[in-house]
Amino acid sequence: MIVIVGLVVLLFAVIAGLLGVLNNAGPAHPLSENFSVLGYHVTGSTGTLFLFGIVIGALAIEPLHPAYAADRACVNTTKQALDICDRLDAGCTGALGVALDVYHIWWDPDVLPQITRAGKDRLLAFHVCDWLVPTKDILNDRGMMGDGVIDIKSLRAAVEAQGYSGYSEIEIFSNDWWERPVDEVLRTCIERHRSVV
Repeated sequence: MIVIVGLVVLLFAVIAGLLGVLNNAGPAHPLSENFSVLGYHVTGSTGTLFLFGIVIGALAIEPLHPAYAADRACVNTTKQALDICDRLDAGCTGALGVALDVYHIWWDPDVLPQITRAGKDRLLAFHVCDWLVPTKDILNDRGMMGDGVIDIKSLRAAVEAQGYSGYSEIEIFSNDWWERPVDEVLRTCIERHRSVV
């Protein structure tokens, strides 16, 4: 059975890879710059990362906060990420899904129904931190869980209600936390994960 699933995933990867190459053939479309598959267009290293994901047979699309739309992300909502998943993997094979980071999705009024839509097979990762008010730097001023405004427990409950049983990965990009002693950061992460996540 595992061999059959592996062959199906490999077949999906080959088909998606061929579609990507055929849609981007020629010197005007180097795969490391402008890249599109089935009408979805991305630029920069995203195309290369997409190809790597195809080669290894696993890909999680992580929607990023709309504040990143100008220079970092073309997918800004869980709905957009799931629409891409449904278009590229209509059979929901488990090889394509979403990585949900509370920092990027907490603001979306449609996030809870979209988590339900994702279901167990599309929920591949769950990242936690917090949104500080005020935020000094949109990239490197994430808060430790419990220091900001995100209702992390509700979001975790929503993904777990769909059957997600993976890690709640702590992902804090923070100049403040990076300057602190490692033992303090780890101790705080553990305490907050137990009490706030």
